[in-house]
Amino acid sequence: MRQAVVGLLAHVDAGKTTLAESMLATAGAIRSPGRVDAGSSHLDTDAMERERGITIFSASASLDWADAYIMLLDAPGHVDFSAEAERTLAALDYAILVVGANDGVQGHTETLWDLLSRHEVPTLVFVNKCDLENPGREGLLAELASRLSPGCVDASALLAGDSGASEDAASTDEAALEEYLETGALAAGTLRRLVAGRAVFPVFFGAALRDDGVRELLDGMCALLAERSWPGAFAARVYRVSRGTRGERLAWVKVTGGTLRAKTRVTGMGRRGEPWAEKINEVRLYQGASFETVAEVPAGRICAVTGLSHVVPGSALGAEPEGARPLLAPVLSYRVIPEPGADASALVRALRELADEDPVLGVTWQEQLQEAHVQLMGEVQQDVIAELLRGRYGFAVTFGPGGILYKETVSAPVEGVGHFEPLRHYAEVRLLVEPLPRGSGVEFGTRCPVDDLDLNWQRLILTNAMERDHLGVLTGAPLTDVRITLLAGRAHAKHTEGGDFRQATYRAVRQALMGARERGECRLLEPWYRLRLVVPAERVGRALADLTRMGAEFDAPTALGDVASITGEVPASEVGEYALEVARYTGGRGRLSLELAGYRACHDADEIVAAAAYDPEADLPNTPDSVFCSHGAGHTVKWRDVPAAAHTVADAARLRPYRPADAAFFSN
Repeated sequence: MRQAVVGLLAHVDAGKTTLAESMLATAGAIRSPGRVDAGSSHLDTDAMERERGITIFSASASLDWADAYIMLLDAPGHVDFSAEAERTLAALDYAILVVGANDGVQGHTETLWDLLSRHEVPTLVFVNKCDLENPGREGLLAELASRLSPGCVDASALLAGDSGASEDAASTDEAALEEYLETGALAAGTLRRLVAGRAVFPVFFGAALRDDGVRELLDGMCALLAERSWPGAFAARVYRVSRGTRGERLAWVKVTGGTLRAKTRVTGMGRRGEPWAEKINEVRLYQGASFETVAEVPAGRICAVTGLSHVVPGSALGAEPEGARPLLAPVLSYRVIPEPGADASALVRALRELADEDPVLGVTWQEQLQEAHVQLMGEVQQDVIAELLRGRYGFAVTFGPGGILYKETVSAPVEGVGHFEPLRHYAEVRLLVEPLPRGSGVEFGTRCPVDDLDLNWQRLILTNAMERDHLGVLTGAPLTDVRITLLAGRAHAKHTEGGDFRQATYRAVRQALMGARERGECRLLEPWYRLRLVVPAERVGRALADLTRMGAEFDAPTALGDVASITGEVPASEVGEYALEVARYTGGRGRLSLELAGYRACHDADEIVAAAAYDPEADLPNTPDSVFCSHGAGHTVKWRDVPAAAHTVADAARLRPYRPADAAFFSN
């Protein structure tokens, strides 16, 4: 039997969940479709989803149709939960992008389209709500072709062998064009190949609430599914982590090779690169909120498993290769404000549990301020986090104003030394911190010979370096785009304990950054958005003036009928509420879509550093100073004096072979 995991994606209010309900009911998988407005949909299983009428968490269900087994994944549509939607793409064989006929292609639709393209997911388009006022089939197809891809073709005409639709499809591929010129038609296998190769995007029309066009969508989708073979070795990818009704941790996986069986051990890599092995307890197949327990799941299918405590969304299991970095990420940081008397440490633990389910949450604890901060996509996600904290952990919280999430890096290599030697303790670490290209994150490795420092100690040092986010010394923002390399270290046969190297490692990183700061080699980075601004032609001048004022970099406007499209990049700090401003000055006809383009050098770094008034030497939990022992007592040595007092020397360490802190390093 042919099978496929098919995701449903859309901008909010396009009717995506309604379409999923109608597909399940039409196929006989459920007795009758639920209603989003009535809070009775089978796939919006969480109370918050039913209350708000939006999808917050991805949900799965399956159906059989035309000798095919289809596993549906209903992904969130609201922009605040775009990261959850992007993670869902890792599990998909095909996607159905739902577009409202009355709204047309929205900015978020284009963001989803770009994500589908980046992840190379074959895509069908369902134009929903065709019973409402709309430009008509031809007008909608023209908009899809211009805004999404020229490969958007009327599916009903294509499957019926219409010459015009067949010619449009054939023109996307040289071999298909030769076939069409020779035979005047395209074979079913050719159509499946064109769809699987993302050359053609069949477009279906209907109104899911009235069940119009749903049967045609199911027929067409199953006719266009390509056969796929899977490797024999076990492999799987985690696309979601959640909690079951009894509080048990669930890892939602797509099996991409072999067979996933209950009670077997699986292996993977932790968030910081450390290997792990755990046993799968239960294997569950979900149909909305209900599930059945099974013994095994073959390749090509999705399921939820219990027993895996180390995985996070994006984790690769078995022979599955590491995936691409997520494209979507929040750029705003909010203070979490608990009720007076709340246990701050318990609150941080709860937030970090939630961060295991949503890695972009980015929980930080600012010791000097005694404040917890989280990274969020927007206000709706604030409400969801607050409700999860209340319902699951008993915390009542509010959020302070959102601030831009800055990051820091270095512009030149710098060495750092950390020494920790209170009485009856001893450890010293010498590190090299060097810049990497933008978007690299933080990498770790060693050039330290085993003859100088035992491999077990080296592993411990790098594990300590990898277990936390290191803070910069300009504003206390997270460090990024650097490689941290162990050059040398020293232990004592009697007095060194594991925690000693942790202290020495943290101090070494900070001491290096302080040296870079003194030489003017620290850099503040800010997030930039990739933008697409569509405005009426007569408002282009205003739009260009606004973008120039915001310091944006943009291309010349492109005319699209009576509107113009402007693409470029802009500092996130300058955008503010500009989307609302666009709606005001265009009378609702303008649209602004944004997605994170990455980090660049901050355009107003001096002002931001001055406003932060961050004193790295006063940040005692992240001190750059070291502790040495003299006359039987430990004493603090200021960071400037640590290199002269250190017991290790760098020698030619930078010239020794580099070894990354990967799975092989930790397992050998």
